[in-house]
Amino acid sequence: MLDILEKVSQSVVNISTVKHVHNIFYQTVPVAGMGSGTIIDPQGFILTNNHVAGEADRITVTLWNGEIAEGKTVGACRTHDIAVIKIKKEGLHAAELGDSDKLRVGQRVYAIGNPFGLAGGPTVTSGVISALNRNIESQRGLLENLVQTDAAINPGNSGGPLVDLDGKVIAINTAIIPFAQGIGFAIPINVAKTCTGKIDTANIQTKPWLGVIGLSVNKDVARYYELPTEQGVLVTRVIEESPAQRSGITVGDIITRMNGAPIRHVEDLVRKIHLHNVGDKVEFTVIRRDREQVFTVVLSKMP
Repeated sequence: MLDILEKVSQSVVNISTVKHVHNIFYQTVPVAGMGSGTIIDPQGFILTNNHVAGEADRITVTLWNGEIAEGKTVGACRTHDIAVIKIKKEGLHAAELGDSDKLRVGQRVYAIGNPFGLAGGPTVTSGVISALNRNIESQRGLLENLVQTDAAINPGNSGGPLVDLDGKVIAINTAIIPFAQGIGFAIPINVAKTCTGKIDTANIQTKPWLGVIGLSVNKDVARYYELPTEQGVLVTRVIEESPAQRSGITVGDIITRMNGAPIRHVEDLVRKIHLHNVGDKVEFTVIRRDREQVFTVVLSKMP
């Protein structure tokens, strides 16, 4: 396992940023930032958090061996706090990406970060997956379907990988609750894959939005709430002025299909929505009071 972690650590970088902001006297002042990143392509593409690099005016990347390179943000998916930066360097050691759909509560994971770019390489903390499909309200907005872990994730480790016992990246760490004890969150790698797959090198990604918060339905949830189905998404909140509210979807509805395809859980719903574009018309089949109804929703841009 130590050999695997050492190999993965070669894909983890330190990211230092400078952002220019205006103070109360309307003067432009530089503000320094710091985080980590994960090399996902040998040609110099690095995955990190949008809050780390998305709005930076200057990005400096320090590799595991101390080499320094200037970076540039080439795309971002703000709704999932994901950004991709590019450095002019080839032949890098890219991390192997796993499948976050196969994650299980209780499995061992390791959080890797390079918060200071110090000699000796990245830091490693261990823990287990505490929960899946967490929805968190943060200062940056709502983040959905996060992986929760008890592995320590401090702000400098944001953007670094969460890896499994095989050394595969199964999530990207994000420090969104800086004062939490024993609670860390990470963005599932399959969500990050979807984001990066749609980012083009001159475009900032805009994701379509439904506007619901829901609970994945399984046998236990169905039995507890006496629901008529054992899969789908139970709507627990509908955001005001969202596409879902305008279409008539309400709290208590169970979303079971999208354009005829089954919806098994929350992450499944989000993934299918993000395969579409802003402005697309989508049909959702829901169960309301034991009866199926179909709602046509026009997906809009997240506010």
